Amino acid sequence: MILFPAIDLKNGQCVRLEQGDMARATVFNLDPAAQSRAFAAQGFEYLHVVDLDGAFAGKPVNALAVEAMLKAINMPVQLGGGIRDLATVEAWLSKGISRVIIGTAAVRDPELVKKAAKKFPGRVAVGLDARDGKVAVEGWAETSEVTALEIARRFEDAGVTAIVFTDVARDGLLKGLNLDATIALAESISIPVIASGGLASIEDVKALLAPRARKLAGAIAGRALYDGRLDPAAALALIRDARTAA
Repeated sequence: MILFPAIDLKNGQCVRLEQGDMARATVFNLDPAAQSRAFAAQGFEYLHVVDLDGAFAGKPVNALAVEAMLKAINMPVQLGGGIRDLATVEAWLSKGISRVIIGTAAVRDPELVKKAAKKFPGRVAVGLDARDGKVAVEGWAETSEVTALEIARRFEDAGVTAIVFTDVARDGLLKGLNLDATIALAESISIPVIASGGLASIEDVKALLAPRARKLAGAIAGRALYDGRLDPAAALALIRDARTAA
């Protein structure tokens, strides 16, 4: 189980949104590179980054901020937002991103995911953001008619390294992860699933380490880390202990 600290980029700044709404953004750090260094110093082992402007624009917008983070830390970085073609996948991976997350294009253009996963094994993940079970696209501005499970099943044999599953209704609201839906998805597919949206406290981390959640590959923590509700040292110690026990 990996706990990924999240950096969401808007106008080159580190922000958190509520329910994916760009109008409900809180700026937490003007310097994303400094924030990434802070997460590395706290002992996190893998960083989750989203180019929010890119998700809406359909192409990378906060590239300078991402590149500054890559220079600032040695930690692997997974990146989503505005990755809609093979050239963008290739460009990010060549710049040092460990894993790209394809969201909207996974719904609109599944062949892109399959091609990218084949060309870059182990380095392509799919981001599925669900609102009431249906997948939201275009930076969550639109909701499609397909379920997260239907999309995930398209990629069962494609070599996708992970599914990042976000419950949009909970994202940024500190209401707790939607573990029931996330575990149900993880149990229905063979691709590892990462939980996202709503992680609020150490109780969520404990729930992620419970036997019923054993199929989950990790979880993403955002606002709870920024406003101090989740103590990184305590959370990472729990995860370390669970790994040792296993």
